[in-house]
Amino acid sequence: MSFYASLGHLVFGTRLRRLSEYFLMEVNKVYEQEGIPFDASWFPVFYILSQGQPMPLIDIADQLEISHSAVSQMVTNLRKKGLVRTDSCNDDRRRQLVVFTPEGEALLKRVQPIWKAITKAMENVAMEHKHSQQILAAIAEIEQSVQEIPLAERVRKEL
Repeated sequence: MSFYASLGHLVFGTRLRRLSEYFLMEVNKVYEQEGIPFDASWFPVFYILSQGQPMPLIDIADQLEISHSAVSQMVTNLRKKGLVRTDSCNDDRRRQLVVFTPEGEALLKRVQPIWKAITKAMENVAMEHKHSQQILAAIAEIEQSVQEIPLAERVRKEL
């Protein structure tokens, strides 16, 4: 049994992070092999923008359930690469609207087939073992549990 597996729930988050990093590394390998200058970390913003734009920065943050500043950093990175631009909202000059540049639109068209292939490959991985078929439902249940009672509160209760 591996070191991490032997520690069970104590390193649950560590194992999820390691698995996430593995997936990101493998997906980035596919983009590189296909000659597509895309980083998997850009996916959330790219996907949300692909569903409708322009989109206010704050709406992106709300949908991703991350801080406004984290989204702002991602958008700044994409803007520096020439893939998105930001415009002021006509209704409220403090709000920034995010939109793809023509280069971003072209890149989106190149990555969308990769996203379909990733979905299919991950579905196949999940179907290989009985328990992994329920992985997304199990993760959703854990997310719901820690939203109801935060983990820190649960740990303090055990002390």
